[in-house]
Amino acid sequence: MEEKSLGAIFYNQVKKYGDRVFLKAKGKGGYRDISWNQTHRRAMGAALGLMSMGLKRGEMVSILSENRPEWVMTDLGVLSIGAVDVPIYATDTPEQCAYILKDSGSRFIIVSNGMQLGKILKVRKDLDHLEKVIVMDYWDAYPYPEWVMGFHQLVEMGLKYKDERFYTDQIEKVGEDDLATLIYTSGTTGEPKGVMLTHRNFISNTRDIMSAGILSDADVGLSFLPLSHSFERTVGYYVGIVGGGIIAYAENMDTLLVNLSEIHPTVMAAVPRLYEKVYSTIKANVAAGPPLKQKIFAWAIGVGGQVSKKLQDKQPIPPLLQAQYKVAEKLVFNQLKEKLGGKLRFFSSGGAPLAKEIAEFFHSAGILILQGYGLTETAPVLTMSTPRDFKHGSVGKPAPSVQIRLNPGDNEILAKGPNIMKGYYNKPDKTKEVIDEEGWFHTGDVGEWDNEGFLFITDRLKDLIKTSGGKYVAPQHIEGLMIQNPFVEQVCVIGDKRKYCTALIVPNFDRLAQWADDKEIKYKDNKDLISKREIIKLLGDAVKEVNKTLPSYETLKHFTLLAEEFSQENTMLTATLKVRRKNVNSYYKKEIDSMYTSDQWSE
Repeated sequence: MEEKSLGAIFYNQVKKYGDRVFLKAKGKGGYRDISWNQTHRRAMGAALGLMSMGLKRGEMVSILSENRPEWVMTDLGVLSIGAVDVPIYATDTPEQCAYILKDSGSRFIIVSNGMQLGKILKVRKDLDHLEKVIVMDYWDAYPYPEWVMGFHQLVEMGLKYKDERFYTDQIEKVGEDDLATLIYTSGTTGEPKGVMLTHRNFISNTRDIMSAGILSDADVGLSFLPLSHSFERTVGYYVGIVGGGIIAYAENMDTLLVNLSEIHPTVMAAVPRLYEKVYSTIKANVAAGPPLKQKIFAWAIGVGGQVSKKLQDKQPIPPLLQAQYKVAEKLVFNQLKEKLGGKLRFFSSGGAPLAKEIAEFFHSAGILILQGYGLTETAPVLTMSTPRDFKHGSVGKPAPSVQIRLNPGDNEILAKGPNIMKGYYNKPDKTKEVIDEEGWFHTGDVGEWDNEGFLFITDRLKDLIKTSGGKYVAPQHIEGLMIQNPFVEQVCVIGDKRKYCTALIVPNFDRLAQWADDKEIKYKDNKDLISKREIIKLLGDAVKEVNKTLPSYETLKHFTLLAEEFSQENTMLTATLKVRRKNVNSYYKKEIDSMYTSDQWSE
């Protein structure tokens, strides 16, 4: 079958791999295997079931679910018949779900469980166009409303409706320029917009990644970022189909280390927040150890850093350094690698900038993080790194099919290529704001090239802080420095239209509590803990250390400690763990204002 669509690519892989394992999902008895054939059969059943209920080519089907095999089966089935799927983050509120269902006009939605069904029940009265809700975890004995059915019932209905020949006929009718999905932006800068991505957008991206020659059907990937986001969907899912490897699903963020030891992945995609947490944990554990352990660790990282530099510069590693590195591996690095599953060849990182220091630290320990860059609107990869061509702190070089240039004046990154979206759904004016008449997509990110053609992201235009003194400040750089301190969990730098910069800081309460206990500091709860003079001084010293590395106009003049983490639940984080600055500024307005009228802390 000619590979003009994602459905065609998958169908050809099914013919190639058949009963070989494709997906792994955790159940009560551990991980269970699902073959390419089993996935195909259920995807076909779901698609034909929807057709039997009147779904037509080009119509929308929403998916509200955590990562699981049924998400993949729904996606592949819907795309194979020329329909369009609309993923909704499993963390979205009922109101957010209702907005997407209304805006997309989805007549059908497939949800994972009773909790997600409950969200739809809350807003059902406002969704007259919604015809059916299909539940993956469906209890046959439960008295659901008549407009609710089970995923297994949908599959059975579809398999009775038409045969496989009819289904493959549908696949062959789908073209590269047909719409595949609407992915709604997280709404960090306003009303969510439906990003229209075609089969060509995704296929060009997967081919660019596969052209690096670093993936094969022997690879095992562990998927934990939401499939609702384009990064995991392309890098952790569609690339897995094209590569022919195995995709396993982590249960959640809290069980990630356990799942790593169960699956032993060879590759994995993650956002910087994961690496930051692991880095912070390692540093804290070493600092709490005996002096000899600290010396050995520092020596090993020093040796690893030399090896990392040689590899980065594509230089041979001297025999003595090789011998020292083998000792460092035995004493330190192998233990870390085992905690990450023991077989990991590399991580890929995207979604937000990763601090250079953290990338260097991991590579010194023999764990390579390949950084890339892109946006939902670019399906998403614009630049990429490979094990043979990378530079810490950089997001790599342009993908083979992508053109990138910097806008004169503000250095905004502009991109053109087959991966650029068709536009924002029902929002032609918003589309014109980001895609100019020559077809260049304006990313809103600021960057710079080095003399070897590597791209470095310096910040987002919309995130740049402009103080009342006219100075521009890149908050993500300062935040990246702050979270390297083991007592700091999250940071949001403030200062736009203000006379100086300040910060809201969420401490790492586990480590902070341990420190307070060691110092015999009495406290009732987190709120009481952060009010203690010793704690304020401890975090103040952390701020002062960062300030030493910054020009005066970027230094943090005040900070406020927060007792509650930024999270998706309190709407301070997006599903990919980026801070919603607008929400933070609004919710903590009182605390922020007080930093510009109070002398609570200052250098």
